[in-house]
Amino acid sequence: MIPTDRRHPQHLAFGVAWALSMKLSPRPHVRLAADDHTNTYPSQVPIDGPAPQRPWAMYLADAHGHYRYLGLDLDAHQGGVQQVQQDTARIRRALDDAGIAHTVCESGPSGGQHIWIALATGVDQQLVRHVAHSLQGIAPSLDPTPLLNAATGCLRPPGAPHRDGGTSHIIAGSKATLIHPATTPEQLVALASALNTATQNPAREPQHAELRLPTDDHGRPWLPGPRRPLPQGSRNALNEHAEHTPDASRVLYIALLGAAAAHWHYNDLIPLLDSAPGMEHARSQRIRHGAADRRPRPSHGAQSPQAVLGRLWQAAVRFVATHERRAGNDPSFDPRAEAIAAVVDRLQRRADASTTRWRRGGGPADRRILDILCLLALQAVTPSLEADIRRLALLTGLGRETARTALIRLADDHWIAQAQPAAGTRAATWTIDPQDAIHADLNTARSQGAARPAGAGSQRRNLLLDQLTTRFNLARHDIFTSPHALGLATGLTYARLNEPGTTPDQEHLYRLAVAGLIVMTPDGWQRTAPGLRDLAAQRHGVAGRLTQRQQRYASERDQWSWWNAELDWMPTPGRHRRRRQPTGQIALSLGQPWDMYPPYPRRTDGRADHRAARTMIATGILDPLHHATLATAA
Repeated sequence: MIPTDRRHPQHLAFGVAWALSMKLSPRPHVRLAADDHTNTYPSQVPIDGPAPQRPWAMYLADAHGHYRYLGLDLDAHQGGVQQVQQDTARIRRALDDAGIAHTVCESGPSGGQHIWIALATGVDQQLVRHVAHSLQGIAPSLDPTPLLNAATGCLRPPGAPHRDGGTSHIIAGSKATLIHPATTPEQLVALASALNTATQNPAREPQHAELRLPTDDHGRPWLPGPRRPLPQGSRNALNEHAEHTPDASRVLYIALLGAAAAHWHYNDLIPLLDSAPGMEHARSQRIRHGAADRRPRPSHGAQSPQAVLGRLWQAAVRFVATHERRAGNDPSFDPRAEAIAAVVDRLQRRADASTTRWRRGGGPADRRILDILCLLALQAVTPSLEADIRRLALLTGLGRETARTALIRLADDHWIAQAQPAAGTRAATWTIDPQDAIHADLNTARSQGAARPAGAGSQRRNLLLDQLTTRFNLARHDIFTSPHALGLATGLTYARLNEPGTTPDQEHLYRLAVAGLIVMTPDGWQRTAPGLRDLAAQRHGVAGRLTQRQQRYASERDQWSWWNAELDWMPTPGRHRRRRQPTGQIALSLGQPWDMYPPYPRRTDGRADHRAARTMIATGILDPLHHATLATAA
């Protein structure tokens, strides 16, 4: 007979549980929980000693860093017990489809669950990391921490006591599955590949669409990153004579997709509008349905060449930004995605370990700027990107001067570096990889052969994109803009509530609870309905602050572009000067940059009148259609 716990006959008694741990443990020691009922395991005890009276956790990898078990920790703090049960069911279906034997344990009274997989041979930690990322795509409550570090990753084995009472007990499968390991590395690769394929996801599109893309001086969106040459497919589309084809819009759209992915701006396309054969859809329209005969488009209005090109460009940029798998036939995309994800992941882990750095002085603002640079780098699949302070401020909910000083502080502390200074209307280029480690990551990703699941790089990048996007959508709100309301630091606590590995500030939790933004539940602190942030902002007198800031920055960008166009026009010889648009008349986006603007206002002494320029922009006198487009896009 097997001795059991009298209160829970299905539970293994401590002695039997310890004997099972002795049989399973890949190392001669296990980790022992602290005696203060916190979820920490600061010390080790030998596995051949007496059974401890406190919770213990077994290492998942051996002393050489090869995983012998996969322990999937499904935490009820991330969505509650119902989420854990749903995620467990999804994971079990995936494991059954892959033919992987597993054992499920209820970890204790909190409602969390553990899924155990025993490995027939030691598995490299990189493959285990890939599997963890793939499983995260279907299981939001999965805490991947034990699977991301072979040196420290551990989990309480079946029978081990819980700090709040009870034990980890088997509810599906058996301990025989753990005693006789059968899962091979090939099965793990097949599992991760199948999950990555299944989660190539239009479902993520609305989430990423919530984060506003930066816009240029025309109010047209673009993807941050260094401008690259057009891919071959887009060059072919631009050179294709589409005037006699009924599908000219498709030809143009293909060209624009490549331009968006190569980080082009709308301005880069304007010079091609009159001459590129593939731009025919923007220049002309079919006379009747199904025919190839075409007629020129009107020069003004919603069907003008500029309007048609602008609409298609907006759609192309949005598509490229929201569809995470952009590899197509490019075999280098997945390794590049994994390399940039590795850089961002390392930076985020380093930042998470430097908790005091973000709590003092301008630390909360610095962390928001660091996070948005990481997010933009993931979107652009490059560590270097062009980013001006106003756009960074709008994306993070900061003021532009706060964003500027945060960039300087981060650079001084070597978190980031300026790769190229600002020049004219072009913003400075910043890199999140000052040590240029991405090349080593890229070579590592490319060198991994059979043990690398298909789509591993894209999946890892997707997870980071989702995590950072969700964080910004939660923290970017009026209520967190002012220390007289809840402040930046409290906003970060709100956005990262229950994220694995975070320890929330108790004062922040108290302020959030008083404001009605979080509530204590049996599963821990949970956020209330997001709409309650609006009510809290009204109570604190900060409602509408971000909208006002957005309008002010849009006007400042307009004036800066107008003044730079004036500076370009001033030294031009008189015989080459074009007739410029009078104030209030809509300008066409053709010719030289100054053709889009009326003359810059001057005082009686001939000097520039910047105050009058600001007034013209604020009242809509400057190019009303252009200004309205900017305000809408921002």
